[in-house]
Amino acid sequence: MSSPPRGELAAQLAPVVREALEAVGFDLDALDVNQAGRRRLVKVVVDSEDGIGLDEVAEASRVVSAALDAHEHLINGPYTLEVTSPGVDRPLTRPRHWQRAHLRLVKVKQPEQAEWFGRVGDCDDTGVELLCKGEIKRVEYRHIERAVMEIEFKQPPVEELARLTKKEGPR
Repeated sequence: MSSPPRGELAAQLAPVVREALEAVGFDLDALDVNQAGRRRLVKVVVDSEDGIGLDEVAEASRVVSAALDAHEHLINGPYTLEVTSPGVDRPLTRPRHWQRAHLRLVKVKQPEQAEWFGRVGDCDDTGVELLCKGEIKRVEYRHIERAVMEIEFKQPPVEELARLTKKEGPR
C-alpha cells in the first residue's frame, strides 16, 4: 500500500500534528511533506505565544515524532522529521503573527503601493494598527500583500513604544 500524494498527505497529517502540538502549548505554523530520495521529509514549523527556543523545538520534536509514529499508516514508509521555529523572515499572515510582533518594526507591502515601514500596535482578527511616520493608522489584513518583521540592531525610540502602548478610553 502506498501513501497518498504529497499535498494530500500533508493535509492528512496536519490535524494529527496540530492536536499533538496544541496539547503541549505549541501552535502548528506550517507542515510540508517532500520526497527526499526513498524517504519523505516531513517539515514542521512550530510557534508558541512565548516564542520558540531550542528546548521548545526539542520538546515539539518528541511530541510530533510520537504522533507520527502512532499514525505511521498514513506515511507508510521511511521518513525524516524536521521540526523548526519560524524564521525572522516569516511573512506575517495570521492575526497571531501580528500579535507576536507587537511593538516590532515591520515592512509592509500593499497592492499598488511602495513598501513602507511601521511599528506594530494593537491588532485583532481583521487588522492591525501601525505607527508610520508619527501617525497611527489601521490597516486591514486583506489590504496587505506581504509583511515581514525587520531586524533592529538598536532599541526602538521610547516615544514610539509609548504611543503604541498608551491606552486611551473606550473607542
